Amino acid sequence: MIARYRSLAQRIRTELVDLDRTQDTALRHWQRFRTAASDQDAFLNSVAFALHSLYTDLERLFELVATELDGGALGRDSWHTELLRQMALDLPEIRPPVIQADTARRLDEYRKFRHLVRNVYASNLDAARVERLVDDLPETWGQVRRDLADFSQFLDQLTHADSARD
Repeated sequence: MIARYRSLAQRIRTELVDLDRTQDTALRHWQRFRTAASDQDAFLNSVAFALHSLYTDLERLFELVATELDGGALGRDSWHTELLRQMALDLPEIRPPVIQADTARRLDEYRKFRHLVRNVYASNLDAARVERLVDDLPETWGQVRRDLADFSQFLDQLTHADSARD
């Protein structure tokens, strides 16, 4: 068990560094979209892709937690929504919430947007919606980052607790 907890904690920490870069890209390209005299659609598409990637990578981490700690990943049609809800659950004697309820609520907007990006043409992107998501991104990402750092610390504590029992 110790190796599993340690590996999951390190995976979360590593992904956070990569996700920081993705968030920075979204913010930087949004500024370029707002100031560019040409190629605005390219910058808007880049921001949409970065937001899509950010949520997809977070969801991959959530799936890993579900598989490693919760007993398996979900498989129904609404599994994306259910996985996000599951990460906000306190599962006594298994784990605390991976993310707080408010964080899950905020991330649900990015999940919905990711779904939209996957299922519509880039020419149909709504710049106003992207703007709302980008404006909210620093605060949302800060919450996600804190929640996942706290969860990594929980995993570290499990590692130490398991090694103390040996």
